[in-house]
Amino acid sequence: MEDVVEQQNPSLGEDGESDIVTEQATFVHGAPHQDDNGPPKVDAEIEVLHEKVTKQIIKEGHGEKPSKYSTCFMHYRAWTGSTQHKFEDTWQEQRPIELILGKEKKEMEGLGIGISNMKSGERALLHVGWELGYGKEGSFSFPNVPPMADIIYEVELIGFDETKEGKPRSDMTVEERIGAADRRRMDGNALFKEEKLEEAMQQYEMAIAYMGDDFMFQLFGKYRDMAMAVKNPCHLNMAACYIKLKQYDDAIVQCSIVLAEDENNVKALYRRGKARAELGQTDAAREDLLKARKYAPDDKAIARELRVLAEHEKSVYKKQKEMYKGMLGPRPEPRPQQTSWLALFWQWLISLFYKIFKQKTQKSD
Repeated sequence: MEDVVEQQNPSLGEDGESDIVTEQATFVHGAPHQDDNGPPKVDAEIEVLHEKVTKQIIKEGHGEKPSKYSTCFMHYRAWTGSTQHKFEDTWQEQRPIELILGKEKKEMEGLGIGISNMKSGERALLHVGWELGYGKEGSFSFPNVPPMADIIYEVELIGFDETKEGKPRSDMTVEERIGAADRRRMDGNALFKEEKLEEAMQQYEMAIAYMGDDFMFQLFGKYRDMAMAVKNPCHLNMAACYIKLKQYDDAIVQCSIVLAEDENNVKALYRRGKARAELGQTDAAREDLLKARKYAPDDKAIARELRVLAEHEKSVYKKQKEMYKGMLGPRPEPRPQQTSWLALFWQWLISLFYKIFKQKTQKSD
């Protein structure tokens, strides 16, 4: 169970192989550190993409750049250039944006120019003139952008699909969206088995993007079951990748998403328990692992993790005991009481007076 990628097969043993070929697609993960003071400061060289659009690379990407009519997925934060007011943040909303190059809205024209000059996984700072943004009038609804406002974008090209007609997710049938997601899941599984964890995660995140909340809320019956059979394995495989990369907090998040839908999912309980144990959250880890063992009592990986957790707690207790012993020091031995010479002298003197007094008493009698 520990490092086997999750397929649609619900068994706990090794998962099956897949020979379905995916079309060209790439994806990245991870939100950048959020700075509430404004756009990030970037020292990289300024690249002029258009007389109204410049780019500075924050993080290098890989592979090819998208071509016209590519369906691109991205995250971005946007600020007005003059006031540095942030008016949109898709990372915070956990809602990646879909944009088809050559078919973008007018206010996205400058952003589209930037995206078309980026590679998959690239994160960049874009400066866009108001003419290629929200224009002379601005926007007074959502987002709220003042008139003639230049825009600064911190944008990450999550991934893209090369398609001839540029078909957005909203125009796909349910079967097409689930099929597109499943192809990425299987492609991610192949990369996982080759230990290409970052690349595998890219494919899993692309699949999850196709299974967004807006889509899942519309499904019921067999279609929802079909979608969950793709979506949940992707979250579990993301968790497995995060554990291998020692990003345990992220692994917990992915497992918790699955457990919100399926509270008794053994793999989610096991992987979340393992991640919590690595973070020292022993009580929560034990609770997850014991619940996983309840539903899979013969699973060796769960039993092994419980043993490791017990041995760790025993070791911690022993170290704490030694530490407190060293801090308090050894218990002092009782010292024998020493008789004072002055006390002995007074005892002798009293005894002498008593004898004299006794002798005089006898004589008087």
